Amino acid sequence: MNPTISIIIAIFNRKDELFELLNSLSHQTDKDFEVIIVDDGSKIALLPTVELFEEQLDIQFFRKENSGPGLSRNYGAKRAKNDWLVFVDSDVIVETDYIENIKKNLTKNPCDAFGGADKAHRGFNLMQKAISYSMTSVFTTGGIRGNKKAVTKFQPRSFNMGVNKEKFLQVGGFSEMRIGEDPDLSMTFWENGYTTLFFDNIGVYHKRRTDFGKFSKQVYQFGCARPILNQRHPKYVKPTFWFPSIFLMGYFVGIIHYFVWGNGLILALYGLYTFLVFIHAWIVTRNISIGSMAVISTYIQMFSYGYGFLKSWFKLNILKQTPREAFPKHFH
Repeated sequence: MNPTISIIIAIFNRKDELFELLNSLSHQTDKDFEVIIVDDGSKIALLPTVELFEEQLDIQFFRKENSGPGLSRNYGAKRAKNDWLVFVDSDVIVETDYIENIKKNLTKNPCDAFGGADKAHRGFNLMQKAISYSMTSVFTTGGIRGNKKAVTKFQPRSFNMGVNKEKFLQVGGFSEMRIGEDPDLSMTFWENGYTTLFFDNIGVYHKRRTDFGKFSKQVYQFGCARPILNQRHPKYVKPTFWFPSIFLMGYFVGIIHYFVWGNGLILALYGLYTFLVFIHAWIVTRNISIGSMAVISTYIQMFSYGYGFLKSWFKLNILKQTPREAFPKHFH
């Protein structure tokens, strides 16, 4: 049977980005799908933007009290009419064959959930491209967000994630977590014996944050969420989760070694790492300016995530706080 698809978009403000996303969906080669917009208590009117596409898309619009992305996606999922739910963030753009390729993959590769890569669009500014590099690079995340060969068991993320509606409802959908709710769902699927796959031809263009300050806050929150996820899913804890924190601590140890003992070996290793990131980013993006900015975004990512991870781990494992006590804003 031909898979039937419901695109679900949980959104808070971001009117201009919503227009770009809906515009990309309106140009699909396969137009047999529905779009469900869930306005999560936005402070600006989004309905006028949605109405621009009512004749081009099978679209539904719902507005509700703010509850965060996970519960808003659950709200949309319960109102979807099709068998497959595809979640995309409001700040992505999809290629014209996105729906077509999803259906082809599902027909050839049966699974319970799937995901795809994220990448930088040629129209993104230099900072967005640098941030995209650092979030997908082999030198930071190991390439797990954008490379099929980089992982043995793929963990779909909600910026580009599809799930079987029946299985999604069986596990209760997204949890009460506001941050980290998508890897939480992926691991819940695994724990229930469901399969996840990576589809390499359904990548989306993901804008992410538009400045380094917002990017730092975002990855800091990701770092805080990881020890919480480790508690919830101990079977899937990996030593590599500690890498950004070790990177952060090693940097400060290197500074101490240099200024106290005059030994610059550790900082020299960081210099080598910086050089490799710069060269790799320059080669990948073919732009020396992006290569330079990618060094900055990479260090921001590693330091902010590493600090968030350490802070969360200390609160949960040393102070013995519950996740809700430690980070009340991370939960509904």
